[in-house]
Amino acid sequence: MNRSSLALAATLAAAVPFSLQAAGDPARLDVLPGWRTDRGTVIAAIRIQLDPGWKTYWRTPGDAGIPPQFSWAGSSNLASVALHWPIPETFGSNGYTSIGYHDQLILPIELTPRDPARPIGLRGQADIGVCADICVPFSSGFSANLAADAGRRDARIVANLAARPISARAAQVSAVHCDLTAQDGQYALRADVTMPSAGRDEHAVIELPGQPVWVSQAETARSGDTLSATVEIVPEPGKTLMLDRSKVRITVLAGRNAVDIRGCS
Repeated sequence: MNRSSLALAATLAAAVPFSLQAAGDPARLDVLPGWRTDRGTVIAAIRIQLDPGWKTYWRTPGDAGIPPQFSWAGSSNLASVALHWPIPETFGSNGYTSIGYHDQLILPIELTPRDPARPIGLRGQADIGVCADICVPFSSGFSANLAADAGRRDARIVANLAARPISARAAQVSAVHCDLTAQDGQYALRADVTMPSAGRDEHAVIELPGQPVWVSQAETARSGDTLSATVEIVPEPGKTLMLDRSKVRITVLAGRNAVDIRGCS
């Protein structure tokens, strides 16, 4: 994809209608408190309930989605947060492909306290997109006091932890090779993954966490035991891509199956 094609894609994506009306929001957000693990972390969840016909987005939303953002500012006794995304669905509309969830998202979060003997005061802000015939940027604050004792395991959170993509090892991934090419300040990254089929309609999503770049949807194809995925990468103006192969993240989606692959050679 050249720069003019990228600009056209951005223009088309921007053409998706948005509503900023606060009344009658189609989403509601709260915190499911969860339990304390043997490691001293706390498992909780952000729950997003949607009106019928509405959806929200995965961490990488696809062609025309809105990437979710979470802030934990205002929290107390909180050292770090890990998000454990359940397997998303793929939606197609008007020639665009988006990745996300309908009806409800229960997003397990794992919180590491600074002091395991003290409760965590969770305070934050979620900025997400929710879409039906229109797309609505939705913001909501949240708060919860999470006790220092073990607590009860919540079956809803347990189910969504179990619904995460499986690891590369569990999927019998035996090799992952990346090939980066550059031309005129733009880049193409091809990933070849040696693994058994994950199921019908496989497609890959490639992420470069922490990189200020635009990454296209992957063109995915399988030949025997090799799944190949190619993306276009465009850095911010004036920036040069510094690829850390150990941080390349590849998610293979195939219906209700998914594989999470970290790093490539």
